[in-house]
Amino acid sequence: MNTGVKITAYAAALAATFAAAYGVGTGVGPVEEPKTAGHGEHAAAPAPSKSAAADGHAGHEEGAPADTPTAAANTPGGLQVSEGGYTLAMETPVPAAGRSVLTFSIKDSAGRKVTAFTTEHGKELHFIVASRDLNTFRHLHPVKAADGTWSVAADLPAAGGYKAFADFRPAAPGARNITLGVDLSVPGAYTPKPLPAVAPTATVDGYQVRLGGTLNPGKAGELRLTVTRAGKPVTDLEPYLGAYGHLVALRDGDLAYLHVHPNEGGPGPDVSFTATAPSAGTYRLFLDFQHEGKVRTAAFTVTAGATGTGPTTGGKTPAPAAGEATHGAGDHAHG
Repeated sequence: MNTGVKITAYAAALAATFAAAYGVGTGVGPVEEPKTAGHGEHAAAPAPSKSAAADGHAGHEEGAPADTPTAAANTPGGLQVSEGGYTLAMETPVPAAGRSVLTFSIKDSAGRKVTAFTTEHGKELHFIVASRDLNTFRHLHPVKAADGTWSVAADLPAAGGYKAFADFRPAAPGARNITLGVDLSVPGAYTPKPLPAVAPTATVDGYQVRLGGTLNPGKAGELRLTVTRAGKPVTDLEPYLGAYGHLVALRDGDLAYLHVHPNEGGPGPDVSFTATAPSAGTYRLFLDFQHEGKVRTAAFTVTAGATGTGPTTGGKTPAPAAGEATHGAGDHAHG
């Protein structure tokens, strides 16, 4: 497996953020020190039986054609509202703070709403909404009407800038997976939160998740996430959309999107992914996992392309930043 609505008062600031993100470069460093020799919908979903690469999902991270691996390795998804003749058209680009209904469609090059999609990982379309400060993350499951209009309830807790991502494959001959992104604006007084600190562990609803492995630019690396509860390994994770975990990575600044699925393995405590960072920079990783009938999300901040040879956390387990200790339904939810 190989691996955006602007608030008028903040348009200049967002533009500056974009510019900074595009210039980060192409070197990437480790989540932990790389080794130099030989290293390496919900509970009713069917048990996973193979890796993402094996089921034709290779290259999903980058949203590029499977037959162009070089392009795939250098083109992250979600940076364009239109690609390959398809456009993400939001009918509700300015939702209210709190719970509201988002509606959108995918349109073809003739402006017609697309109604036929290929089911991948249990869904015809995967829909993600994240705040620009990367403190709010929503993995939602919209419902499609007969005319191709999609709708889903979403809880966007505060005013500010958000980005919505639609991840899909049209049911057309030769169609490939595409990830499109569009900006959303929630009106009101905007107070961005700082990005949570880099840390190798996250706690959510009493579960501890530890992140290990490497995230490198232009080069595949393994990310290993280990789930425990009360100090004991969780060995009975449940399939969620056909896999024991889903991992979304968003680059700080432009919110470039990587969506990866796990390698082959059992129901915990380890879930392994292969991921390639498109550039050096800071990323937020969001791991969805299901246990005892509930989906939870553990979030991490990692730095790819850090200088030096040691782990980005300095080899220690730092205390979580304020507001970071629990990544639960308040900020990372499922619909």
